[in-house]
Amino acid sequence: MEKSKVYFSKEISEESLIKIYEALNIELKGNVAIKISTGEPGGHNFLNPKLIRGLVEKLKGTIVECNTAYKGRRFDTESHQKAIEEHGFLEIAPCDIMDQDGEIEIPIEGSLHLKGINIVGDHLKNYDSMLMLSHFKGHPMGGFGGALKNMSIGVSSRNGKAWIHTAGFTKDPNEMWDHVEDQDGFLESMAEACKGVIDYLKKENIAYINIANNLSIDCDCSNHPADPEMKDIGIFASLDPVALDQCCYDAIMNSQDEKKTSLINRMEEKHGIHTVHTAEKLGLGTTEYELIELN
Repeated sequence: MEKSKVYFSKEISEESLIKIYEALNIELKGNVAIKISTGEPGGHNFLNPKLIRGLVEKLKGTIVECNTAYKGRRFDTESHQKAIEEHGFLEIAPCDIMDQDGEIEIPIEGSLHLKGINIVGDHLKNYDSMLMLSHFKGHPMGGFGGALKNMSIGVSSRNGKAWIHTAGFTKDPNEMWDHVEDQDGFLESMAEACKGVIDYLKKENIAYINIANNLSIDCDCSNHPADPEMKDIGIFASLDPVALDQCCYDAIMNSQDEKKTSLINRMEEKHGIHTVHTAEKLGLGTTEYELIELN
């Protein structure tokens, strides 16, 4: 497989976000979903609506999310909608909690853990294309979160999240936390879920952008995330989610920032890169990439 192109901009701004999307030379057609993490109230590292406004408006997109599998202020639709409003996303675009009316099962060809089933928000069927707009940062369970986590856990319904976290053991969020000991199985299940989403929407209808800022070791799902220690890196974009997450991982590992240690320890402790390698084995992309820096 030839190397995938990953575009990079050191500038993190509304204008550079539009520019890097345009560099992908893709037209997301029809009803465009823009998948972000809307952030757990109390946290403050999620993507700023002012940063993403220009690109969201350019695509005439709908910001999409699903409810969480943990008990917080995004566990049920009513509370989640209030959180989205509080965080300013309703000011820039319509927002859709995709599992507010239920869920659907989509197939995963060749899955090991998830038994051929990915459980996603019912409203996924309303969209023709998707921008996976991810905040790249650490994660207490996945090691790090980028495009692959956003596409797997992020698009899954509450029950689907339990299905992935337990590597196909249970679909019940109330039972989930007693069955999360299989770390590699969880990481492999995330990759399997990504395959389900890509096969459903079709590869040519998805683009991926990772914004590497506010680099906490914790996810935006935390209501009290650790403060970032590393400096912001920039914006990365690709049509290959495997190459994109591998590139962001490499950027952390190879950084000259002396304060990278905590984030590296989090990524290695949770074996986070295993999701990327599994996704490559499933044919979702390649870890070989060409990095193209935009002026």
